[in-house]
Amino acid sequence: MIRVAPSLLAADFSNLGEQVAKLETCGADMLHLDVMDGHFVPNLSFGVPVIKNLRHKTHLPFDAHLMVDGPENMIEWFAKAGADYITIHYEATDDLASVVDKIHSYNIKAGIALKPGTSADVLQQFIDKIDLILVMTVEPGFGGQKFIEDMLPKIKQIRAMIQNRDIILSVDGGINASTALMAKEAGADMLVAGTYIFGSDDWSKTISSLR
Repeated sequence: MIRVAPSLLAADFSNLGEQVAKLETCGADMLHLDVMDGHFVPNLSFGVPVIKNLRHKTHLPFDAHLMVDGPENMIEWFAKAGADYITIHYEATDDLASVVDKIHSYNIKAGIALKPGTSADVLQQFIDKIDLILVMTVEPGFGGQKFIEDMLPKIKQIRAMIQNRDIILSVDGGINASTALMAKEAGADMLVAGTYIFGSDDWSKTISSLR
């Protein structure tokens, strides 16, 4: 079964608590929390206080996707805020292995995200240390972008690298009913969707359509 992780970047921030609770009843499997610092990506979103205040609104696991410079300095913050997964960008740190170890030291699962221009080959040395791989099918930083179909071979390559390891292969960017099918056929087992879900009138139906 394909997992669906709504991205809160597209949510109504004036009504975030109620929307998070609603997503759980509508069948979401995980919540994707895009944290942007205005440096690693040219946008700002939300941070620790928002995540901490949402934690008691739902039982869904949180994946804090840190689109930030120097993620090693923030792991403790997001661990204590209630993240179940912390996903960091390969491109954001010079010592990825130690950051993954730091995430695991808080008994939290660790993910690695790749920008579109980053080769899947960089994952090989970390494949036995991580719990989630996030393939960006848009340039990170903004919601509502178009799915880059050239990323499909990368998803297939990573699927082959994972083999039977217990690693979630997540795809994020431009996900809708048609691109979801392409991502699933390439090997994705979790889909991150923001605009497609929050822009619909029936979240349950929209989440089901992604499966």
